[in-house]
Amino acid sequence: MYKTNFEEIINFAIEREKEAVEFYQNLQTKVRFKNQKNMLKDLEKMEEGHIKILKNLRQKKLKDLKLKEVLDLKISNYLVEKEPTEDMDFQDILIVAMKREEASTNLYKDLSTKVDAETKKLFLKLAQEEAGHKLQFETLYDEHVLREN
Repeated sequence: MYKTNFEEIINFAIEREKEAVEFYQNLQTKVRFKNQKNMLKDLEKMEEGHIKILKNLRQKKLKDLKLKEVLDLKISNYLVEKEPTEDMDFQDILIVAMKREEASTNLYKDLSTKVDAETKKLFLKLAQEEAGHKLQFETLYDEHVLREN
């Protein structure tokens, strides 16, 4: 892979992670309950961790990454994407978050097909992290939305 392509991929991924950090920061201002804010703050920190990983990749400071399967409840597959608004309720917040995490998971899986083996493992690890975030939102949706209906 050419160095410029590698740099472009890393820069693109870093920008996506920065967007995710801003997204979770903005959502924290929209939710009403402390436990929701805490969960979103944790996700914000995880996304910031992804930025650090990607920046370290430039310097080839990769550690041994362990990949594992993440359960996919597939709830987001059957939901219509929503635009974030000021008057979102908890269900809307979960839908927006699930769809964003689903898109990020797919992005990293796609990027993993365009790089060398070592970098592929990193992108698959990031996809796994995003899939874990999606699972958190799907679990909340299952527990607080689907079971209430």
